Amino acid sequence: MKKQKGFSLIELLIVVAIILIIAAIAIPNLLRSKMAANESSAVGSLRTINTAEVTYATAYPNVGYSTNLAQLGGNAASCAGAGFAAPANACLIDDVLATAVAATPKSGYVFALVGVAGTTYTATATPKTPGTTGQRYFFTDQTGVIRYGLSSLPDNTSSPL
Repeated sequence: MKKQKGFSLIELLIVVAIILIIAAIAIPNLLRSKMAANESSAVGSLRTINTAEVTYATAYPNVGYSTNLAQLGGNAASCAGAGFAAPANACLIDDVLATAVAATPKSGYVFALVGVAGTTYTATATPKTPGTTGQRYFFTDQTGVIRYGLSSLPDNTSSPL
């Protein structure tokens, strides 16, 4: 009788089952770690915005705080050209963050900045797809304290980080 080479069907099914069990355990952990990384990036970006706002208000005392993210940013051409560091494009944050709106989020988060007459500002970070790109919503203002909410945008009375 000739000896057969290779694996039996049962052996192959057992290997496939083990791979599926490992994947079922690993994929949710991978998604959670991706959300945690996105949230850390969002908090870091809000810190950058706070620092840029203080720098902006110091550089342009007649203007005060900026009224939107575009004023803090600027693309490479405008930052290197003759219009470098103007109140309309101060070149204090990178263009990726300055344009992180719904169509082009940064690390799964959409950012918004609203300034009021140069005296106050609020900056928010919202997950593009809640539950997938991030769980928490973040808020900061001229106080520099970053706050979070679990189901909606927080305000200045929410829990600080």
